[in-house]
Amino acid sequence: MRILHTADWHLGKTLEGRSRIPEQAAFLDELADIVEKEKIDTVIMAGDVFDTVNPPSAAEKLFYESLSKLSDKGKRPVVVIAGNHDNPERLAAASPLAGDHGIHLIGYPDDHMLKVDVPLAGQTMNIAALAYPSESRLEQVLSENFDELLMRNHYDTKIKSLFESMCRGFGSDTVNVAMSHLHVAGGSTSDSERPIEVGGAYTVAADSLPAAAQYVALGHLHRPQTIKRALTQARYSGSPLAYSFSEAGYAKSVTIIDAVPGGTAQVEEIFLSSGKPLVQWKAVSGMAQVHDWLEQGKDANAWVDLEIHLTDALSIEDIQKLRKWHPGIVHIRPVFQSEGAVLQPESRSTVPIDELFARFYERQTGGAKPDEKLIRLFRELVSEEDTEEGEGA
Repeated sequence: MRILHTADWHLGKTLEGRSRIPEQAAFLDELADIVEKEKIDTVIMAGDVFDTVNPPSAAEKLFYESLSKLSDKGKRPVVVIAGNHDNPERLAAASPLAGDHGIHLIGYPDDHMLKVDVPLAGQTMNIAALAYPSESRLEQVLSENFDELLMRNHYDTKIKSLFESMCRGFGSDTVNVAMSHLHVAGGSTSDSERPIEVGGAYTVAADSLPAAAQYVALGHLHRPQTIKRALTQARYSGSPLAYSFSEAGYAKSVTIIDAVPGGTAQVEEIFLSSGKPLVQWKAVSGMAQVHDWLEQGKDANAWVDLEIHLTDALSIEDIQKLRKWHPGIVHIRPVFQSEGAVLQPESRSTVPIDELFARFYERQTGGAKPDEKLIRLFRELVSEEDTEEGEGA
């Protein structure tokens, strides 16, 4: 049986207000191609289908269209669990229709194992599919004691117990898999993952993952990685797109598992080509260096985080020109070269007021110099204040 493991699609997620729907659609097209090319028998998706509990309609449309294509009218079963970003009730609402097409949508965590007939393989997959298991979604208070360590230990014990209960249904003549959306201790994180502890869930020890499973498919962490301390093969497939600049340079992938009943699963990583890369530019030579890069067409099809070293502040016109030249520039972070020492209090009385303002402005902005227009406006304000004080006397 060939199983494809994916997770953390975050459909509808934006990058500083910029839509990623076209990139997400390109990924899902690539996923459909991989499924056909690699002769995948079943697809499992380990949570965070959407980025918010109330996703845009374009994201929902993309999701259902993609599930229909992947399932191929029920020939290829698809199992999807809710992640911490998903609305569990909303995700599972289409289950009555989806079930007729071999699509299993699981919103809330419980201890029931799912038995899935896989027609293309002529076999059965038993899957312990545990949707995002927070206290609130489990509808249980795991500890009356608010001691942080005790609560974490109780959470870990609960997750281990749920998996054990689900895995009791595993058979020697079936492919046995577990799946969940949680943070396994020791996993490498990135900035684009919201802390999973929000909402009442904590980390789980690697050895709490079920040893009875031939493979454990994980979601939540966006960097593809294998959990080395697990008692069986366990892996995060990672997100298909880079969702923050902390993921710049990460290779994105999906995972394929080859498994037979009673055998050791074989795991293969398939790298993805869709989606714009996220890159970081550091222009230590200022605007001239940025202009050179733009003229060269550097990273023309990328999202760019630009750090630029300056002596003067960028004008609104400068910023607009940069973004018009390269629409993928998301952040422009000026770094100003600090000039001159801060005046000691006793020497300030001998310094002209506009010079004091210029030095204050440089300190407040990290080294930018105020232009003549701003200094002139400051002089006018000071002059008006002096006139008002004179009239009041």
